[in-house]
Amino acid sequence: MRGLPQRLQGWAEQRLPALTRYRRPEDLPIELHRHRIYIVPTGFGLGFSALLLVMLVGALNYNNNSALLLTCLLGAASAASMLVAFRSLDGLRLEQVRAGHATAGGSIELTFTLQSGRPRSAIRLDLGNASASFALEGHDAALVKLALPTEVRGWQALPRLRLWSSWPLGMFRAWSWLHPTQSVLVWPRPEMAGPAPSAAADDARHMRLHRGEELAALRAYQAGDPQRHVAWKASARHDNLLVKDFEQPQNQPQWQLDWRQLRGMDNEARIARLARWLNEAQQHRRSFSLWLPGNEIGSGSGALHYARCMDALACLP
Repeated sequence: MRGLPQRLQGWAEQRLPALTRYRRPEDLPIELHRHRIYIVPTGFGLGFSALLLVMLVGALNYNNNSALLLTCLLGAASAASMLVAFRSLDGLRLEQVRAGHATAGGSIELTFTLQSGRPRSAIRLDLGNASASFALEGHDAALVKLALPTEVRGWQALPRLRLWSSWPLGMFRAWSWLHPTQSVLVWPRPEMAGPAPSAAADDARHMRLHRGEELAALRAYQAGDPQRHVAWKASARHDNLLVKDFEQPQNQPQWQLDWRQLRGMDNEARIARLARWLNEAQQHRRSFSLWLPGNEIGSGSGALHYARCMDALACLP
């Protein structure tokens, strides 16, 4: 259950957006300054203030100078903690936001780069229900990672971020909103099951052996085999010579994934099937090409080629 400061903040954000400076999306970098940092007392701070008030009344009533001095010292420490909480955010900069890869329905990992010119402690960054704490030492940057839930494929704008701190005594909470203009690209969700793509790689004629560089097996020595291929240690345990065989199956030809081959399906079903085929091609280390309306991606393999194809699927209308 949220505390009183959080409820007041939520009410102010809904009823009085001008009071909390509901800002439009901003370009990076975003730097915090005194006009966009807000401070409210925490529940502990309110209770401590009430205690100080009782101590002040008692000290004045009984004319107790020691109690009055203690009350003033505690009050000064409380006021100083408010200033320290403000300074923990003042001058902090959000330099960069990097996004990982995720399919619709999952969570995409975001990496926030925050930097400052002086050390800072006990700062938290909130993104929806996710939260992470970090500290800064001198001029070093802090990398904060948070997960952003996704629902549909395509470009998804980043929601507002909240930076806050209640350091050092927990009596005051200083916070500020950040709303970068950056968006993240969410990949389409592949279908669960379906037919495999038709490819010539399934033909047994493409499974001929060719001379490779990695050891495939050991076989009996034949006349004409070079001596450098003889497995002497393995041959010592047998009656005849054994030779290292470097023959491997020939690389299978590429998969040609074509949007036009999926007639009779709606666009989202086509995208889901092509996404599944891309996943299978990547898992089996196949070379593949992709044809999409207005975009033709040539043959390739590897993580970068896979990411390029998935990005193209995600950007389809």
